[in-house]
Amino acid sequence: MKFQDYYEVLGVARDASPEEIKKAYRKLALKWHPDRHQGAGEEEAEARFKRISEAHEVLSDPDKRARYDRFGEHWEHGQDFTPPPGEQRFTREEFERAFGGAGGFSEFFESMFGDQTSREFGGRARQHARYRHRGSDVRAELPLTLGQVLAGGKSAFEVPVVRACDLCGGVGFSGQHVCPACGGVGHVREARRVELKIPEKARDGLVLRLAGLGEPGVEGGEAGDLLLTLRLVSDDAWRLDGADVEADLAVAPWEAWFGAEVEVRTPRAVATAKVPPRSKAGARLRLRGQGLDDGKGGSGEFYLVLRLALPDELGPRQVELLDELRKSAPPPVRGGARRDGGAR
Repeated sequence: MKFQDYYEVLGVARDASPEEIKKAYRKLALKWHPDRHQGAGEEEAEARFKRISEAHEVLSDPDKRARYDRFGEHWEHGQDFTPPPGEQRFTREEFERAFGGAGGFSEFFESMFGDQTSREFGGRARQHARYRHRGSDVRAELPLTLGQVLAGGKSAFEVPVVRACDLCGGVGFSGQHVCPACGGVGHVREARRVELKIPEKARDGLVLRLAGLGEPGVEGGEAGDLLLTLRLVSDDAWRLDGADVEADLAVAPWEAWFGAEVEVRTPRAVATAKVPPRSKAGARLRLRGQGLDDGKGGSGEFYLVLRLALPDELGPRQVELLDELRKSAPPPVRGGARRDGGAR
């Protein structure tokens, strides 16, 4: 780990008092603790939290700070600051002194924001005392295509989950040092296989609580839950736009010309789509309220885009009629990449 200006990391002046350093550290630790940055920004939060912890470790210790102020980047006897592989030298006592009391991070969150926030962001350190018999909850996201959602039923999936670190029990410390297995974050990632019944009203962002699929309990206690967030994505047949869904509808030339009623599968049910006479390829039909659940008590729209097609198999008489149509020299078809109506 290369040298960095610890005063800049904490955003304090070089003559800052110990109280100012502790106050700045508390503010930054609260802002960048990884538990508050689940998802895309979690890796950046972990890296920042480690840098903040390293800076506080040095500046909160009078001897280390004096050497740092005197020698700068050579404060450790002329060497770059390089902690032992897999850990940072930040002790539990130093951490607890920064936040005050033996409760450490948990009590700091509770004192600042109340017990509920303490449980959400800092309560892992107290988990063993208050909830020592229940396993930890784990979180994961599951991408599903719209085709899978419409097919419904049960399916087996392998999902990446976030769970409490085995070595430190989710506390972030191993012995007197930051846990080398999770880097002080308190959780690790792994893959887990689950069997899921896809809900009928699935929507993007829907969180399912799968009871008992989290971490096993301690001393015979109940297992935690798996909090699974569904992420819906488009596929070859179905296109997603929020709660609205679009799909292609294949119609025969005679259905497009004379009009027809066609049964279609929507995210809500089986419905009847009315194709108006003389419809053109690419025309869009709308079935109101037949899209996905919007999470607000309503539903999106379902759109059908007409695509001309012929049946997979034609009888002799049908082929004969098509040949008669071809020989009758009808006007050329126009549109798309065809030039001047196309060759005849």
